[in-house]
Formats: sequence, structure tokens, C-alpha cells
Amino acid sequence: MTAATVTIDVEALRRAHAEAAASLPYRHVTDQFIDGAWRPSHSTATSPVIDPATGEQWGSVPVADERDVDAAVAAARSALAGWRATALALRAELLRRMADEVEARAVPLGLTNTLENGSPVAETAKAAANAASILRHFAGLASHLEHDDIRPFPDGINETVVNRDPIGVCALIAPWNFPINLVVIKLAPALLAGCTVVMKPASPTPLSTRFLVDAAAAAGIPAGVVNFVTGDGAAGDLLVRHPGVDKVAFTGSTPVGRKIAAACGELLRPVTLELGGKSSAIVLPDADLDHLRSVLVRSCLRNTGQTCYISTRILVTPENEAAVVDLVAETIAHSPLGDPLDSSTVFGPTATAAQEATVRGYIRSGLQEGARVVAGGDLPNPAGVGTFVVPTVFADVTPEMTIAREEIFGPVITIIPVRDVEHAIEVANDTPFGLGGIVFGADEERAFEVARRVDTGSVGINFFASNHSAPFGGRHDSGMGVEYGIEGLEAYLTPQSVHRRRS
Repeated sequence: MTAATVTIDVEALRRAHAEAAASLPYRHVTDQFIDGAWRPSHSTATSPVIDPATGEQWGSVPVADERDVDAAVAAARSALAGWRATALALRAELLRRMADEVEARAVPLGLTNTLENGSPVAETAKAAANAASILRHFAGLASHLEHDDIRPFPDGINETVVNRDPIGVCALIAPWNFPINLVVIKLAPALLAGCTVVMKPASPTPLSTRFLVDAAAAAGIPAGVVNFVTGDGAAGDLLVRHPGVDKVAFTGSTPVGRKIAAACGELLRPVTLELGGKSSAIVLPDADLDHLRSVLVRSCLRNTGQTCYISTRILVTPENEAAVVDLVAETIAHSPLGDPLDSSTVFGPTATAAQEATVRGYIRSGLQEGARVVAGGDLPNPAGVGTFVVPTVFADVTPEMTIAREEIFGPVITIIPVRDVEHAIEVANDTPFGLGGIVFGADEERAFEVARRVDTGSVGINFFASNHSAPFGGRHDSGMGVEYGIEGLEAYLTPQSVHRRRS
């Protein structure tokens, strides 16, 4: 059994993608956004932007050097005092204006995103609206910052006024899988808190994020408050270690996160890390399998499996094992793999050639270690161009197999049989990661009890989704700190206690 493949006319694919790229305002650029304007990069080195559906270069950006990073951080540092002093109500209003401006750029933003990382347009078309909703949500949290917190001493004579100040200049480093929303969940709370920022997108996705910068400028956010540089890992390291940076927020792989954590630990610099995952979907004996089918792709292989929190391990008890294997294999096999510009496409290409090689290596590993392929497998690229991998489902997976333990970050699901619910919880927790998870069950109280025993930062009952109002973060190798919610806002604030006599 293989995945359903939209018939791909390679020449038509190339023409369509070339026309789409030609329609965009940003392709080959040579500037960075520093102190309120797009300015020529000091560095002459460039990095290509590759369309993963065709394998062809369609854009390029500068690779920031030390002088570029210095200039961006200096602009943020210079603007900090004025932005901090800006009335809270105005900062919130500017976030709302920026939300409007982001939505106005929805079409080119989403299209650029698809041509950068291969995410289907069904996914990227929603990016601007979601980013706007995050900006508006944090604007609505302004009341949380309006008043100081007065705390009496135990003796009843004295009191402490707890103020919360903006933490300062923040380096915001985004990943390539969701380049828009995963920087906005850093940008929105930072700006509301009164911080200034330097954003750096991932190397494969440097152009779509420019629309956020344009939206910030059009909204009237003052010069220097938002700065933007492009570049590789070396540029990111310059930013992380820069003496003018007060906080780092990073979303990406666990290995890179460890390096950033080590650097920030050495510098005693606050850091928020949202890293990898290997989450489990526990299917209880009473689970509604028709419902599982309806949410399977979004819950377990969203964005061609390139999503940090998805539950790529399905843990199933003997009562449902055969039915779940058939259900998952059939659902994935009938979900179209094809041109990401086609609105009917469910699975697009992997984002980069390196990621394609990684995913294929894991598929071969599963075969070598004895897992049973029930959909997809070690199959050639059905398009013959780009970085397409046929979505693959493995059954008869044991918890010790490599595909059951390591984050694949591609279109691969593993189905792991367990003895009973207790064994399912044990297997779900037998991982160094702790980011997401789902419990499927008709008795939602029972499912809730099981969910509370899963050692992970977030877990859903019969579905999974991020809630702007609730903290999202990982445990163990999945990260440090949280984003979203009041807690995500607090990450950009630093408290000061002023002790005084009670009046």
C-alpha cells in the first residue's frame, strides 16, 4: 500500500512554481532591516532559497556577518528606552495595527512560505490569520501589566512593591517548519512587554518573515524596535553570544538548543527553548476510531510530519490493534501527496534535501530493525524532482526501535502495540522528550486521568491544538520555559522588588 499521489506533470509543476515565484515581491534580496529601514548588508556572502518541490533556486538572501549583527543589536539597544517608556495602551494598539497589516499580506506571505519549505497551501494560507490572532491576543493581555503587585511583609508593618520591567534586547530565532507563527509567539509578548528585538529566521525560510517586518513598519512601530537579519548558524551564534543581547528565544532542534543553552548558561543569559518531540497518541480501548480517523493527519502528521508536537507514535492495546493499523494505513495511503501549490494536497515535499535524506534513513532503519510497513516504505521520489518522500506507516514497532525513539521530523508514523493502558503510559513516558501527546477515549474523564499521568508539557483529549491563552512548552529534552499565555508574556519581563514602609 502506498500514499495517494496526485499525478504530477513535472514540467507543469516547474512552470507553476516559476510563475508563483515571479509574482512575489521578494526573491533575490541584499538587505537587512536595521533601525527602521531595509539597509544593504555589510556582508557580501549570500544564501540560496530553494523550492523543495522542484529543487530549484528561486531566491537568495545575505548571510549576516559580525558588523550586520552588531548594527542590528545596537539599533535595538538604542530604541529600548523609548519603547519601554511608550504607554502600554499604545504598545497594545500597535500590535493590533500590526495584526491588520499582517492579514493584508496574507497571500504573498503564504505563497512565499510554501515556496520556501514546501508546506501545502492549505497550511500556509492560514499563517497570516493565525499570526494576527496571536498579536491581538497578546495585545489583550495589556491589563496584566497595568498595575504593580503590592505584597505585605509577614510582620504587617512593611510592604514590597513588585514591578515588572522589560527584560531588554531579545534575540528571536525561528525554525523553518512554521516560520511565521513560531516567531510571532516570541515577537508579540516581547513587544508588549516593552522589549526590542532582533529576529533571525532559519536559513531555508528567510523571505516569508520579511512580510512581518513590513507589517511592523507599516503599523507604526518605531525604528529600532524590530530588527531583522538573515544568515546561517554562524550568524545565529553571533546573535546568541552578542554582549548587547539580554534574552534569547529559540525554536528548533534539540541538538542546536543544547548549544544555545550552553552559551546562554555561560553568559548567565535568560533563554526560552522550544525543541524536539517524540509524542504519543494513546488509544484507549473505548476510543472512537472514526473520530481518530478524522483528526489523524493533523494530530500525527501535520505539515508532512514536520511539526514538533505531533503524536507520531500511536500506542494501541490488543482490543483495537488490528483496526487501528488498518485505519491509519488506509487514511495515510489515501491522503494526497503532491504539488504543495495544489489546495487538495495533504503531503508536500520535505523542506530540504538534508531532511529528505534523514527521513529516508529512518525508513530504512525501521525496515532493518523488523518493523512492518503497512503504507509507503522505502520508495523512490514519486515526482522525480524535489524532496518528496512517500508517507510511511510502520506496524509491529517495539519501543526499543530507532524509529520509536528518535524524532524523525517527516511523514512517518509508528504503531506500537502495548499490553494494556498501564503499559501504554509507561511507553509514552519512556522517552527523553516531553512536548505533546493525545489520549483518545470515549470516556473523557478516564482519558483525562490518563492524560495527567503522561509526562509532557501539553496533552490533548481526542484532539490537539495550541491555545493562545495556555502555556506551551516542553519537558526534558523538549525544551526550557514556555510560550503563549500569561506565562509566555512573563518570560520577557524581569521583576524588581521595592521594599517600603506601609503608609
